Parts: sequence; structure tokens; C-alpha cells
Amino acid sequence: MAERDQEFLEFVVKGLVEHPEAVKIGRTVDEMGVLLMLDLHADDMGKVIGRSGNTAKAIRTLLRVVGMKHNARVNLKINEPPGGTRDQSSGGTAAQGWDGSHEVPASPAMKSVDEAMDDLSKF
Repeated sequence: MAERDQEFLEFVVKGLVEHPEAVKIGRTVDEMGVLLMLDLHADDMGKVIGRSGNTAKAIRTLLRVVGMKHNARVNLKINEPPGGTRDQSSGGTAAQGWDGSHEVPASPAMKSVDEAMDDLSKF
């Protein structure tokens, strides 16, 4: 399979984003399979994740098909970029209000990008 999965991911993601030069993909292989780690520009996170995570879910599905073709399990981790929209100072537990003037307390329903993507991968 070599890096065909990595090349496929790079092709798809660079076609979606506004900053293709910022797309970086790491690849590790272990007993669990192949893990592709995607780093991209903060402005492009929404495009790659998509509404309700649908774009990321579709990319993961396609990567699994590529992996099955080569008898490998392929997983995707989308890393939170520096300067992302999550509030890093509080560990992502609060968000700014609509006008940016006050803090809105975190609800139990708020999740990190990684947690939300893990939930989607169960389907």
C-alpha cells in the first residue's frame, strides 16, 4: 500500500481548502493499522470537518475503502491547528459570546474536535 492512502488524503484535502500549502500529513503504522494525522490552516478546519462533521466522515469512509483494497485499516486524526477557534487558554471549556464581549460557560454537550470526530468514527 506504501503511502497511497496518504497521497489520496493529500489530494482530497488540498482540493477542499483555501491554504493547500499548509496541509501536512503524518503517517504511522502499528499493530492497529495506519494512522494518518492531518494538520492544516486554522481557516480551513470548517471546510475539512464540514457541517455536523459530514465531510470528515466522508473522507474517513473513503480512506477505509482505500485501506480495505490493500488489506489495511486506515484511521484519520485531524489535529487542532494553532490559532484554532477553540479557546486554548481555558482548555476549550468556554467560548466567547456572539459579540465577543463575555464568556459563555461550557455545557456538557461541548466537545473537542477530536472527541466529536471519535464519536463520528463509531458509525
